[in-house]
Amino acid sequence: MTAVTRIRIALIVVGVLVIGLGGIVLLNDVNPARYLGIALWFAGALVIHDGLIAPVVLGVHLLLRRAGRRIPVAVILIVQGALVVAALMTALVAPEILKQGIGSANPTILPLDYAGNLLRFYAGLALDGREHRDRAAAIASVATSGCTEPVGSGHGLSRAIARRGLRRRGTAPG
Repeated sequence: MTAVTRIRIALIVVGVLVIGLGGIVLLNDVNPARYLGIALWFAGALVIHDGLIAPVVLGVHLLLRRAGRRIPVAVILIVQGALVVAALMTALVAPEILKQGIGSANPTILPLDYAGNLLRFYAGLALDGREHRDRAAAIASVATSGCTEPVGSGHGLSRAIARRGLRRRGTAPG
């Protein structure tokens, strides 16, 4: 049995134990009248993930790959990661936005501008992605160019990154 197989088996065992613990907590601490609501929540999460988030991420991946080999894989992965983070944040904030639209007798329950904050989050996510796009593309091109020396050896990837001026802002060139 290889080390990878042992690790996989250990992860499966830990996962089954955590699921079992969740089942025990559910049976001991949750009112049985709430089981239907919990089941509906899980069904909704499954529909949102498999019916919305996964197809959008896959579609963006396919569109970016069709754009040609000009777009490095690292940039595509960054865009996919940003999409996943945006989708998760939307899933977390959407109930607050909907409830705020319905209204509440107590205005202190949802006091923030959730829709505006979500839009600002999207803008920050997009701007941060633009800031690091060139660095990620250059790192990807260096990493796929056949560099075999270890990072930090004065050769290899770290030297190539330094030659291309890709150090983080505010750090001295190496």
